[in-house]
Amino acid sequence: MFVKSVMVKREKCHTVKMDDSVQIGLDLLEQHTIDALPVLEGTTYKGIFTWYHVYRAFFLSGKSKEEFVSTTKVGDVMVNQGVYLHLDDVFEKAIVELNDFPIIAVVENGDLLGIVTRFDVMNQLQSAFGMEKEGVRITFTSVESEGRIGRLGDIIEKFKEAVISLVTFDETDKVVRRIVLKIKKKDNVERFVKELEKSGFRVLDISED
Repeated sequence: MFVKSVMVKREKCHTVKMDDSVQIGLDLLEQHTIDALPVLEGTTYKGIFTWYHVYRAFFLSGKSKEEFVSTTKVGDVMVNQGVYLHLDDVFEKAIVELNDFPIIAVVENGDLLGIVTRFDVMNQLQSAFGMEKEGVRITFTSVESEGRIGRLGDIIEKFKEAVISLVTFDETDKVVRRIVLKIKKKDNVERFVKELEKSGFRVLDISED
């Protein structure tokens, strides 16, 4: 999946200009119940305006609240001028960049094309784990070796399981892979699990939702 698949297009984004007062930016954040805004000069991306960085700048300014919000410009407190994504960046890059910020800009040739929000990323992760569908979640490990995922596919096919989601993780020792499989609930789950164990997969947990 690529960034462009989850991006909110510029036309649907709320934005501020560099020369806007901090008060204008704060009013927009509060009005739309959001945590951050892209800062533009025309269509050119300049940075990100956030609650946190406004409060931090105010604390360090030594000014009164009234003086600060009326005399300070958005451009004075914006951040992330050089941090952004491209349309064809992979989705995983957005997860890393959103670790400390509620939004990240998507930019091409200096122009803002849209944003990716932490909310969008969380929705995609929930989808990847099949959290919006009821089923049986089986967590198990496998020694990292050639053909293991293929073997898992053979077992799924043998039992005609309907897969909701399949996610794999590397364990810290780099030798074992953790796998989280979610399938539709059927009356053969116990037999399916026994087949997994028979084939060398170590089942850690089974839960139903």
